Amino acid sequence: MKPRIIITDKLHERAVSLAEEFAEVDEKLNLTPQKLSEEIAGYDAIIIRSGTKLTKEIIEKSSLKAIGRAGVGLDNVDLKACAEKNIKVFNSPESSTISVAEHSIGLMLSFIRNTCKGHASLKEGRWDRKKYLGNEVYGKTLGVIGFGRIGREVALRAKSFGMNVCVYDPHITSEDAREFGCTHSGLTKLLNSADIVTLHVPATDETKNLINKETLSQMKKDAFLVNTSRGAVVDEDALYQTLKDGNIKGAALDVFQNEPPKDSPLLGLENVVLTPHLAASTQEAQINAGTVVVEKIRNHLMN
Repeated sequence: MKPRIIITDKLHERAVSLAEEFAEVDEKLNLTPQKLSEEIAGYDAIIIRSGTKLTKEIIEKSSLKAIGRAGVGLDNVDLKACAEKNIKVFNSPESSTISVAEHSIGLMLSFIRNTCKGHASLKEGRWDRKKYLGNEVYGKTLGVIGFGRIGREVALRAKSFGMNVCVYDPHITSEDAREFGCTHSGLTKLLNSADIVTLHVPATDETKNLINKETLSQMKKDAFLVNTSRGAVVDEDALYQTLKDGNIKGAALDVFQNEPPKDSPLLGLENVVLTPHLAASTQEAQINAGTVVVEKIRNHLMN
């Protein structure tokens, strides 16, 4: 008998077709936690994205053998509850590396060259060339916080623009950074020296509110922040106040503590560039995220 798989967030059709080759697949999207708790019994595996939260209560009611997270983060899965039930958890962290790195660079360039403001101004019938004078990134210092797959790809692209790159990551050595033409730095030194700070860390207890009132105060007044990692990494209240007071130049954000950020005061600021969690939203990343995790589940269930 074929294993049963439930898919609760939208996957690329190529990934769904791949799953249907070896399993009985049900796509049930946008389930409430209560409905998912009722539906999950009888399935061997579930495939989710960021829209589904697998709590201890839901996991305990399941007979799952595997959980697939099509994407990077696992902060929406209770990993302790999975371990207690011997449920294997898979993700596809490699799937969106290039897409997220490119979006990070895109946000950086959009902010420093006032691209979004210029676009909006022209659409409103104005020709504000002098008002939106920008800066080059050439010769600027980029501070990369988190030097995993994405951080390294961002660093490589920044180097190609002629930027100086310093990195902070307690899990790497100075030699690791030098291999990419970068300087390894302490966090405070990085914040003090960087013209642009970009975040590439997972959401963990260690990184929660890593960017807070204290760390923001250590940034240069003309520096700006880029975040395409996780919203929980930034204390948004502290960031809002810092931006409002003009203590840093601005921020370019793709992720937020609450998504969508309907009531966030950040939406009302002029010195921000905001995108709705688009960093991994490319055709290539979506295909890879789904197919990679489906293959991992197939190998686990069929073996």
